[in-house]
Amino acid sequence: MTKARDISDLLDASSDVKSAALDNVSVTPTAVSDQDNTSTGQFVLPEGTTAQRPVTAYSGAQRYNTDLGVMEYYNGSEWLKIAAEQVSLSSITGNIYAGVAGSDLTLTGTGFLTDTLTVNFTQLSDSIDEDVNVTATSDTAATVTVPSAVYSNVTAGNVVTITVTNIDNTTASLNKTALALPSGGTITTSGNYRIHTFTSSGTFTNTIASLDVQYLVIAGGAGGGGDSVGGGGGGGGAGGYRTNVSGQTSGRNSSAESALSLSTGNKTVTVGSGGAARANGGNSVFDSITSIGGGTGGVQSGAGASNGGSGGGTGRDQLIGSRGFGTAGQGYDGGYGDATSWRSGGGGGGAGQDGGNGSNDQIEMPNTSSSYGGDGLSSNITGSSVTRAGGGAGAWYTGSNNTIPQGGAGGGGNGGKSQKQLNATNGTVNTGSGGGGGDERSGNVALTGAGGSGIVIVRYDITAI
Repeated sequence: MTKARDISDLLDASSDVKSAALDNVSVTPTAVSDQDNTSTGQFVLPEGTTAQRPVTAYSGAQRYNTDLGVMEYYNGSEWLKIAAEQVSLSSITGNIYAGVAGSDLTLTGTGFLTDTLTVNFTQLSDSIDEDVNVTATSDTAATVTVPSAVYSNVTAGNVVTITVTNIDNTTASLNKTALALPSGGTITTSGNYRIHTFTSSGTFTNTIASLDVQYLVIAGGAGGGGDSVGGGGGGGGAGGYRTNVSGQTSGRNSSAESALSLSTGNKTVTVGSGGAARANGGNSVFDSITSIGGGTGGVQSGAGASNGGSGGGTGRDQLIGSRGFGTAGQGYDGGYGDATSWRSGGGGGGAGQDGGNGSNDQIEMPNTSSSYGGDGLSSNITGSSVTRAGGGAGAWYTGSNNTIPQGGAGGGGNGGKSQKQLNATNGTVNTGSGGGGGDERSGNVALTGAGGSGIVIVRYDITAI
């Protein structure tokens, strides 16, 4: 049977091809796609802008994107450049901390294209979905700052998914668990520093491996000598003063102490108590750092002054070998008492200076010339300069006015004056300062001062964690 036909048999009255006349044409997927094309011409694909991308279910669909100037295809979920650079994310260095920015995150991978990289932070339970655009420093590295919308809202322990998208619109993700910051004490901030201040014993809980910290550890100051135990009491020594804050020195040191790196876990913090009359101050401890309590002041012709972080001053009549000595790197020595009938005690040592020696106070020597407490030291570890750990002043007996010997700068207690029945004062609390010496003569009593409690302060740079 022949298929030959006249052309008139194939056309209708309008010169259109009759469908019935195409009974011998088979249009199948195989007939269309599995045949060699020997044309040397061109095959034209659909084209349009990014906004005109069709909604399709056909994986492998192709078009020309006039916005991007590239061929693109549909992979079943999104349109991608043909031969798009596939991004990968192999590691994220740095951490996300709940409540603070911390240091930047360093992203390592491939396919960053040294171009704009979109970094998305997602945490569903904390309602976080935040994009940050950064410029990759190379095809394999980029740095991103954790945005406030992330660290201000994330809950410690929750997992944050970090997704990077390159300019070829390929994506890769890794998870990062948000960490809690260290806790304990009263927490404040100053500049880049987060500061923990302990005015009583407690626990510093460290959540960050190898955390580099700066510290100020001051022990309790000692009580002064004298009171009913004997007249002409010496001043109490300040508690030991230790710090590793750069540019600041502790007692008899020319430079700050070494850096301190903490392991994770609970660190017991002991804040030394101030000593009562005729008692040494208590030690303060933070991790491997121990500051020695101040040494108490001596009494007339009786007990000598004690050694300590800073030493106590001797009582009246005790000139040779009986003053208290400070601990190297923590504080200074106490002063000597007066051997005359005017009965003045030596001042207690401070963190920055020896205690003053006693002298004939009948002629009302200036306060800083007799029995004064040694000055303390200043630290700006909390963001402002504060002087602490002054020595207590020794006691005076005689004198026609109400002038009294002065405690050392930083909270040292003033000495007593029995002829005027002026009691010594206590060292200031949480400064580790010594108490003033007391005196008892002919029924006239000047009560002895107690030492001030110590303090422990720890800080770290939140941009370095």
